[in-house]
Amino acid sequence: MLRIVTRTAIAVLTALGLGAVSVHAASLPFTGTLAIQVGSYDPMVVAGGGVAIANGSSGGSHLNTLAMPASAFETTHQILPVTDPSAAPVNGLQLTVANSTGTITNGTGPIPLVGFAKVCMFGPCSSAVANLNVPLAVAGNGGASFITGSINLTVIGAPWTAATAAIGTITRMGFAHGPASAASTTALPSGQMRLVTPVFVSTNVPSSPVVPTWGILTLHFVPEPTTLVLVSGGLVLLASAGRARLRRH
Repeated sequence: MLRIVTRTAIAVLTALGLGAVSVHAASLPFTGTLAIQVGSYDPMVVAGGGVAIANGSSGGSHLNTLAMPASAFETTHQILPVTDPSAAPVNGLQLTVANSTGTITNGTGPIPLVGFAKVCMFGPCSSAVANLNVPLAVAGNGGASFITGSINLTVIGAPWTAATAAIGTITRMGFAHGPASAASTTALPSGQMRLVTPVFVSTNVPSSPVVPTWGILTLHFVPEPTTLVLVSGGLVLLASAGRARLRRH
């Protein structure tokens, strides 16, 4: 009976073109999150997804390059209330951000962010008496931005990395691994990648001379929807074929 079902399975998979699976990872669908964490506040998390290009048109299982599409992660006026009395005068954070196109090469590279993180002071973000906008243009890219006002800001960014990044003694870790926790399979479906970017924010406020800010980009590579349909359809055919064989025998 096992041999009959096995022969049926091979026939069905062959008919679906899945008998000898050839992985081509040039187009790599993904889901994931972009998190922005300002200081010690909770991170603001943006869910997203899209299709990246792994290793150009050649594909392959080892993730040498990953080209990300624009606006895979974006949000407008996302609010994070801050209710801890010890955080006064801060009453909330508001995030407006989207990613630009960019390419990661051997675990590092620029994916610039467009937008800002707003610190809402002396009231909730809907009616704050004062706001402090932290530009994110250098985050995930590199360079520096300078803001002059009642509170002066210097914002220094860096490219993304799958390694460990540091702001002073504070660190965040990235990673890249595949289904079997091997870097050689990162560019296959079920591969995962976490990129981090440090954003050094300094102010002229004596109590907060440095506000470490982090970008954390987590990616999970998923199968093409058409592949899922073919596989699920193939399983249904296998089950039907198995039941038919059992009835005849």
